[in-house]
Amino acid sequence: MNKLTAFRLELNKSTAEMAAIIGVSKSYYEKIEYKDRNPSYNFITKFKAAFPDADVGQIFFDEQPHVECADPKTKPTGTEGR
Repeated sequence: MNKLTAFRLELNKSTAEMAAIIGVSKSYYEKIEYKDRNPSYNFITKFKAAFPDADVGQIFFDEQPHVECADPKTKPTGTEGR
């Protein structure tokens, strides 16, 4: 389950209800939720206006740092593997 679906289910809303709250068509909302399309800037702006406390970075973007970058004790030099 993706994070947008989880967010919607946590709110106990249907895809049609979410689309109406955000101000987009149900079809467009579903394409984003099912990852058939990437969310546009306009969609994310409307989503943030409708859900100001939601973390859009967490919901829409996979932020997976490089393994060495995730470890605060490691300072990558950019020369690893040479």
